[in-house]
Amino acid sequence: MESVQLVTLVNSVVIPICLFLIMMGMGMTLITKDFKRVLKYPKAVGIGLTNQLILLPIIGFALANIMPLRPEYAVGVMLLVLCPGGTTSNLFTFLAKGDVALSVTMTAIASVVTVFTIPIVLSFSLIHFMGAGSEFQLPIIKTMVSLFVITILPISIGMLIKRFAPKVADSSQVLVSRFGVTFLTFLVVFLSYVQRDIIVDAFINTGPVSLILNLVTMAIGYYSSKWFGLNLSQRTSITMEVGLQNSTLSIFMALTLLSNYDMSMTPAIYTLIMFLTAGIMVRVFSAKFKREGALAA
Repeated sequence: MESVQLVTLVNSVVIPICLFLIMMGMGMTLITKDFKRVLKYPKAVGIGLTNQLILLPIIGFALANIMPLRPEYAVGVMLLVLCPGGTTSNLFTFLAKGDVALSVTMTAIASVVTVFTIPIVLSFSLIHFMGAGSEFQLPIIKTMVSLFVITILPISIGMLIKRFAPKVADSSQVLVSRFGVTFLTFLVVFLSYVQRDIIVDAFINTGPVSLILNLVTMAIGYYSSKWFGLNLSQRTSITMEVGLQNSTLSIFMALTLLSNYDMSMTPAIYTLIMFLTAGIMVRVFSAKFKREGALAA
């Protein structure tokens, strides 16, 4: 198979199918109570979603304007901050001993909300960074339909499996999480290969903004939840949820909806950085929980 055909196959078939499966797997971790939990724990969910749906895009937009970025890389920042956390944030929340139920609840609600917010804000971002006469135009309704098919539909199917075949859903959870991380790693390697001529330049240009974005949002997530009196488990969840974005969905939109590899480089570089910082935060939070346990003993 020629390289052009391989790239086309990955962009048009492999990425959409794998993202569909990942989102369906996330749905298999959900039950109706996850959406009702916003009423049971309104403060924790409200703080997390405010960070994720409002502060994160604002910070991303500010950094995209302040940092010396190419327009395509700036749009890549917006693609990243507009996407909710996915299975990756849920996995690292679990590893860090955070409140997994809270993490899953925020991911679920944000996944529904962003179907409607992503097309509108992204359309504005394209005009702002690429120019009003740019070739990149985003049909809002079509984009909403595409996001629905690739997120809400598979999540709903996953929830049905969880409802009627709970043993299948429960036994699949670990596999789905591992598959999500593995596939995201594959995507980064794939993009690095396809864009090998500019990968060093892309890393130099998008690395600093990715690192700043990651550290700032994690810090705001942690301290805002601390200031509002949330416990350590909830603070851990919000920190991970705000700092770990659904890079797979970001890359999908760049490659499939916008057909632009340059726009996918920021999410790809961010992925490398967020895995590193998330690993460090797992150690930090684990140590905090151990100290709290020792003090309580």
